[in-house]
Amino acid sequence: MKVLAINGSPRKTWNTATLLRNTLDGAASQEAETELVHLYDLDYTGCTSCFACKLKGGKSYGKCAVQDGLTPVLEEIPDVDALILGSPIYFGTVTGMMRCFMERLLFPYLAYTSPPSSLFKGKIRTAFIYTMNVSEQLMKEYHYTVHTGLNENVLNRTFGHAESLFSFETLQFEDYEKVVFSYFDPEERKVRRRTVFPQDCRRTFELGVRLGKAR
Repeated sequence: MKVLAINGSPRKTWNTATLLRNTLDGAASQEAETELVHLYDLDYTGCTSCFACKLKGGKSYGKCAVQDGLTPVLEEIPDVDALILGSPIYFGTVTGMMRCFMERLLFPYLAYTSPPSSLFKGKIRTAFIYTMNVSEQLMKEYHYTVHTGLNENVLNRTFGHAESLFSFETLQFEDYEKVVFSYFDPEERKVRRRTVFPQDCRRTFELGVRLGKAR
């Protein structure tokens, strides 16, 4: 049993990465092999529209032909049992690095049939963990759910299973005195970090347990 987590945040120890590590700890508690990849450590691009993954009889049909720092990760994914993506929300959607990763991961599996179908053979249980500065109410008012819903839909259609987990009103800075900031009361956010964020950590651990049990 192999569970792979992909961190789309530039931070390796903050909110998103912490939740991903808790998920992997949950999977490891079920004796699953786990791995965490930090996208910002890799040198790669998004889809280049070369369409090599769509050429009839082509050697790269159904897989990304671009060779760069992301290639080994993409080659590993078909052999994992569970895939967990994690990203903070930037301007209503995932980070640019996560978006580039998703283009490279998902587009090669998209078959231009009627209706569109997936070239991926088998099933991978996938989950997406989102962290964000706003509340659940504002997430809905700002229509973030349009983007997160699309992500869940395409992961489900490609790999056969998808779920989403959200962590709201996360702590952005260790010291708010150093930044121009009056959006909310930093002290309230610090209290939330001590009281609510541990609950999010438990939820991600439980997510990892579920994924680690799946066979």
